[in-house]
Amino acid sequence: QDKPARAARPTYSLTDVRPTPMLSPTSRVVRPLARSLKASLIFLIGNLAIGSLPLSKERKATRHVIAQHPAKGLRDLVREPRNLVRAKSECLSASDWNPCPRYPGARIKPNGSKHWHFKYRLLGKEKLMSYGPYPLISLKEARDKRDRDKKLLLEGIDPASVKKERKLAAEIAARGRFEVLAEELLDKNRREGKAEQTIKKKSWLLDMANEKLGKRPIMEITPSEVLAVLKKQEQAGNLETASRLRSTIGEVFRYAIATGVTANDPTVALKGALVRKRVKSRAAITDKKQLGNLLVAIEEYTGYRVVKLGLRLLAILHVRPGELRLAKWDEFDLEHGKWTIPEERMKSRMEHVAPLPSQAVQILEELKTLSHPDALVLPSQSLKVKPLSENTFNQALRKMGFSKDEMTAHGFRATFSSLANESGLWNPDAIERALAHIEGNEVRRAYARGAFWDERVEMAQWWADLLDELQRGAS
Repeated sequence: QDKPARAARPTYSLTDVRPTPMLSPTSRVVRPLARSLKASLIFLIGNLAIGSLPLSKERKATRHVIAQHPAKGLRDLVREPRNLVRAKSECLSASDWNPCPRYPGARIKPNGSKHWHFKYRLLGKEKLMSYGPYPLISLKEARDKRDRDKKLLLEGIDPASVKKERKLAAEIAARGRFEVLAEELLDKNRREGKAEQTIKKKSWLLDMANEKLGKRPIMEITPSEVLAVLKKQEQAGNLETASRLRSTIGEVFRYAIATGVTANDPTVALKGALVRKRVKSRAAITDKKQLGNLLVAIEEYTGYRVVKLGLRLLAILHVRPGELRLAKWDEFDLEHGKWTIPEERMKSRMEHVAPLPSQAVQILEELKTLSHPDALVLPSQSLKVKPLSENTFNQALRKMGFSKDEMTAHGFRATFSSLANESGLWNPDAIERALAHIEGNEVRRAYARGAFWDERVEMAQWWADLLDELQRGAS
């Protein structure tokens, strides 16, 4: 029997045979390097190709993805779904800082950090909101904030304004303690040029208030809390201190209202809650005979000579004791008979020029020998660079035998005013100007600053001569 025919064997040519090559050690090193070089070339060509065209959202995202995954190659990126490229462009913008049009975009800063932003329009104006850094703020959190702000926009509310209000509320909570605002008020008074003695007294009063109210949020302080602080001073018999303390605490609350920290001043409700102190004028001698006796007592004073000469100047110049105690030599023009008191020492905060009669110039010439020309006119006995203490003049009057109900250092002003007006020789406005009293009418005040100078010079010499006459008559 015939055997079945065998299937024909396929024939091969030498060109079809591709034996597996045996890699040499050199090839094993070169081929990976070649693949890496190819990926780098694709990355460079892709960037050049995309960079030479206008940067649409897709091209920006493609360029970003190439930078993150250079091994993929340009062909693999082109095959990515179009919506993936769009999503990448909307969620992560390129390094040109363009904000995302659909979602809050993570803008890349030059240092590489990423921040979420939300771009919107309100009343035709384009605005930008920042939600914080990525990844500290996740995509979900950024979208939640975006949705919250979109709801505000639907109601016509600007999200940026709401954010500022929240920030302001946080700042108020941080600086809303009574002691913080009290210190801000003192600093404001210093910048306004208030006298150092005024600042010191106000600070002393606020220290009393801070004992109970300092740590309390000012918006939570009630009238009863303030009253408890005031009653403590009232029960100690310090009626004047209690009244001034109420006024100073009220000043802190008014400052807090002006700066938006609170809306109410509880001290307003306490009007009339404290015992009133009977207002009593400072004691002053207005009788000419008694005034002569006082001048003789000053002349016979055996204490510190600077105090004696200071009392004589106080009687002649009728200025406030503090204005004289802190006087400096550069304020005096003895040749032309003028003393210019700077505004920071004046109660009215206006510069005051006082004429110097010949008697005052003579006393000042003697004081020059008792003090340094670059220092104070009336230096302290213990330390020459310090002024006389606040109570020095009053203590000297007590040693002379004049009680506080008879005469005070401030009383020399009332003495001059009474006797000058009684004489009928001088314009009342000139007398008020000599006392540096504030004119209520602004027009009259502006006129009075430069008016009556000649009359005031004549009146100053008349007053000094009258004092000499009264002293001789009592001797």
